[in-house]
Amino acid sequence: MKFRYQCVTCGHEFETDDIVYTCPKCGGTEDAGTFPKGYLRVLLDEEYLRSLSKKPHVSMYDFLPYDIPSPEVYPVGNTPIVRPRRLTEKIGLSGVFCKMDTFLPSGSFKDRASQLIVGQALAHGIKKIALASTGNAGAAMSCAGAAYGLDIILFVPETAPINKLMQSVLYGATVVPVKGTYDDAFLLSIEYTKHFGGINRNTAYNPMTIEGKKSVSIELFEQLGRRVPDVVYVPTGDGCIISGVYKGFFDLWKAELIERVPTIVCCQSEKSNAISTAFRTGVYSNIEASTRADSISVDCPASGRMAVSFMKEFGGYAVEVSEKEILDAQMSLVRAGVFAEPASSAAWAALEKDRDNLVSKFGRDANVCVLLTGTGFKDMAVFDGRVSLPESIENSKEAVIKRFS
Repeated sequence: MKFRYQCVTCGHEFETDDIVYTCPKCGGTEDAGTFPKGYLRVLLDEEYLRSLSKKPHVSMYDFLPYDIPSPEVYPVGNTPIVRPRRLTEKIGLSGVFCKMDTFLPSGSFKDRASQLIVGQALAHGIKKIALASTGNAGAAMSCAGAAYGLDIILFVPETAPINKLMQSVLYGATVVPVKGTYDDAFLLSIEYTKHFGGINRNTAYNPMTIEGKKSVSIELFEQLGRRVPDVVYVPTGDGCIISGVYKGFFDLWKAELIERVPTIVCCQSEKSNAISTAFRTGVYSNIEASTRADSISVDCPASGRMAVSFMKEFGGYAVEVSEKEILDAQMSLVRAGVFAEPASSAAWAALEKDRDNLVSKFGRDANVCVLLTGTGFKDMAVFDGRVSLPESIENSKEAVIKRFS
């Protein structure tokens, strides 16, 4: 498919058949301690997009810049919609539903990006992919690598949750724990690619990651009967997921399949709120993140400038939630049959915190999507000290009677 690149920072547009990561004019020119500059947005051919309006149905594959060979090898998409009735009745919002990307092959939303990176790698005849991750992106890319026989080199902060790291080890990736932060691992993965070749899959650094993540919006459009939600709550750390959600609706809008882009809410922890702060103040400064929701704990948001740009263009806003609100939301979800990791649960926490504002703007019957991006099995250690197994009873009917009397 024909496409071109546009720099989010300076607006420079260009076409190339080569793999590119950042703008050749302004990439890397950011001041120390600020969000990266020069990250790229992929623009699909507008005539092609408009031709899609004539199709009775579209799929996410109609909107991807690269073909996905044998998608059944690593099936991404078609995740269910769940309406947690006990919770929606409690908060008095009948139109709320959860988009369950916890059901993707590796258990997280990051499979969407990894599938397209596979398409990019195979199109260029490349068999090696490097990246940094706190867990989910690495597990997703490792899963894809196992499915397609690709070599995955994964740099991770040594403090990342063991469940996520073990996933990548089991899939056969080369896992390199780093004595440092995600940002340290990110820089080392780029150095690896410079010295040893391969594709770098880093979130937002490789613009195809956002293109892959936009597939959720295309999918929602079809699942909702060729309509879009009024509001979408998106857990946000580095800004790549929310940018991808925006990009999918943007492409649907450019294809003249929808009349408006939904209101999208950036859901951040109070302890990892760089994008929320930048949106509010216009200052793109890095922070020291410390949230327990590791998947959205980001000091320097790679796609921060793109996320803020989309939010301002299409009327989005941000909601910050506390650590307690995140963990309480996780428990509320799981007690309603929906098991999500803390980062995902931040989206539900933001919905609850934003409830009155939501009702005033959109009404009690608004069609509202809460995007859940990672399964709760990703980080079981978060329950240490909060939940424990009960003590065993004796193997006797008397013990049963005593236990329940």
